[in-house]
Amino acid sequence: MILENKEYPPAVVNPRRRSRLLAALYIAQEQYGWLGPDAIQRVADRLGLTPGQVKSTASFYTMFKLEPLGKYRIQVCEGLSCYLVGGAEPIIDHVAKRLNIKPGETTPDGKFTLEIVQCLAACGTAPALRVNDELCENMTPENIDELIEQLRQE
Repeated sequence: MILENKEYPPAVVNPRRRSRLLAALYIAQEQYGWLGPDAIQRVADRLGLTPGQVKSTASFYTMFKLEPLGKYRIQVCEGLSCYLVGGAEPIIDHVAKRLNIKPGETTPDGKFTLEIVQCLAACGTAPALRVNDELCENMTPENIDELIEQLRQE
């Protein structure tokens, strides 16, 4: 049994603190929008870890972002189902052209970030993309244009 007040040598991290790290990073990213130096330091301070320990964990997981993202994260699926219905590459190309950015980039106004992901778990309604936490299914160039225009107006 691990006790919270057990003394650990300086090089050893208390396992209970370490076990809270992923949840703390997720919360910090929700609050800050990304895991910049301030967010990393705050998590480190709260858990009694070094900023290096926190950042090394955050950089391992693709769900954590160490760079600022656009207000709208557009994630386009390039999984097999989307690819087979002819959506993966054409959808990625269409969104990139429409926003005038490449995958991994953010528009100069900070409104959109384009990301490519392997699966959005929408195989039955492919091709799909996700805007922040909202899944958009059966995507076509026409409804992508409508979606982007709608988001630009917000």
